[in-house]
Amino acid sequence: MIAGVGSTVWDCAAAGDHPLTFPLWNAMGAAAMVGLGVAVAQPAREVLVITGDGEILMQVGALATIAAQKPTDLSIVVLDNECYFETGAQPTHTGMGVDLTAVASGFGIGESHMVRSEEDVDRLCGRIRQKESTLFAQVKIDASPVPRVMPPRDGSYLKDRFRSALLGAAAFE
Repeated sequence: MIAGVGSTVWDCAAAGDHPLTFPLWNAMGAAAMVGLGVAVAQPAREVLVITGDGEILMQVGALATIAAQKPTDLSIVVLDNECYFETGAQPTHTGMGVDLTAVASGFGIGESHMVRSEEDVDRLCGRIRQKESTLFAQVKIDASPVPRVMPPRDGSYLKDRFRSALLGAAAFE
């Protein structure tokens, strides 16, 4: 799992810190492309990117590259609170009508979903496990603050931990 910046990092940590979760501290806009890199390099592994609306808007062109590559092992879930929460909750374009699901579909991502309810989340979990093409989901969430669960912040440690968990100890020999 690749966790984008800010609240998606905290949400992923709250679900349980794991060596195969790679939080991208201060790498705004990089989550989808890091996920693509892992998906292309490790096609036998399922790769899940959890990112936010602000981050994907910053690097929306990444969706075109992902669509062109067509990795079948990549799922991108955008938690859309319609604001840049970490910098003062200024509205993002999704709060002004931009439909990221339509954008992803327009770029050619094989499976794109808008998620608005808990029932939709349950269906999304099933689709992620059974998909046959790249999957994109825009999940509408509340912008209310929740307690922060912080994963480790040391970039070198996180990189080494993720690499070792992904490739095994032999990767360091």
